[in-house]
Amino acid sequence: MPATIAIETAGPGLYEFTREAVSVAARHGGDGVLHLMVRHTSCSLLIQENADPDVQRDLRAFFERLVPPGDDPSMRWLTHVLEGPDDMPAHIKAAMLPVSLSIPVAGGQPMLGTWQGIYLFEHRTRPHRREIAAAFLPEA
Repeated sequence: MPATIAIETAGPGLYEFTREAVSVAARHGGDGVLHLMVRHTSCSLLIQENADPDVQRDLRAFFERLVPPGDDPSMRWLTHVLEGPDDMPAHIKAAMLPVSLSIPVAGGQPMLGTWQGIYLFEHRTRPHRREIAAAFLPEA
């Protein structure tokens, strides 16, 4: 049965929700695949290092440099500007990064590496309530 994982964001950054995803997989137990999909167009999902917070800071800084806010002179070409200078850049970042993940599960546990965590990558500057659809597909 599909589940929804809700995440309250406080602005740009990576929000780990590994524990919630593990909980969905554990409810089903056994082997299979956990599918996750964020139900929004201005944030992304990532599997990323969860040990050193510098990794998250550097990723955020990289994407801010790669896709600056809409009021930056280099972004004058944007036409979708009604929702603020963070909106269209957020859509661009979400188009570049995954919005869904498929994670193998063995014995009810996602097969993540030692330093891997599951993250929502918020691209908007104001707080949002984000929803992630989670479905477990058992091994046939």
